[in-house]
Amino acid sequence: MTRPLIGISTYLVDEARWGQWQLPAALLPAGYHRLAQRAGGLPALLPPDDPARAAETLRRLDGLVVTGGPDLDPARYGAPADPRTDAPTATSRARDAWELALIDAALAAELPLLGICRGAQLLNVACGGTLRQHMEGHREQPGVFGEHEVKPVPGTRLAALLPEAVTVPAYHHQAVAELGDGVIASAYAADGVVEAVELPDAGGFALGVQWHPEMGEDVRVMRGLVAAAG
Repeated sequence: MTRPLIGISTYLVDEARWGQWQLPAALLPAGYHRLAQRAGGLPALLPPDDPARAAETLRRLDGLVVTGGPDLDPARYGAPADPRTDAPTATSRARDAWELALIDAALAAELPLLGICRGAQLLNVACGGTLRQHMEGHREQPGVFGEHEVKPVPGTRLAALLPEAVTVPAYHHQAVAELGDGVIASAYAADGVVEAVELPDAGGFALGVQWHPEMGEDVRVMRGLVAAAG
């Protein structure tokens, strides 16, 4: 049986070090591709590219994962930058443009799509939504994932994958604010933060989760993507 080919967006960093080398590199924490493999997918890593090539890229794929990372440039949703928002760089702006183009192309093609953390936020922004630029309680220590409970909304696609409240790995200081066109909230944290979004009328699997399933053992969300991609 052929495994569905799942494209996973990557970071582009100006400098990385390994062995004797210190060079620009496309990077991705291993949890992402390992989660896709555990869920039955064949991962393909996608470094940032010309946004005009997004649709061409997706024609080779069965599904798409847009991953976590630095804050999206607030100019993308028409907001002034909060002082606590990551300052955009040329590299981060290139990634913003590439991943938003991937999302637009995936929605147009009805390609199964999963956004993780930043990816969920980009999904909302791509549909015209906005973000909360800073909040407390979901990123306790720099570089350390925390845990908290999320409750799926009954009747949603997410609830079909996760029918009960679950404790999830999390690390974020931003979240969805105003929902985009056609976007619904499909999970909440105890403090009311939107923890998942989806597009029920998109014609395909289009889901974003604010937490980091690649840092845990639960494969159900990724398995949902892989099943849709298959």
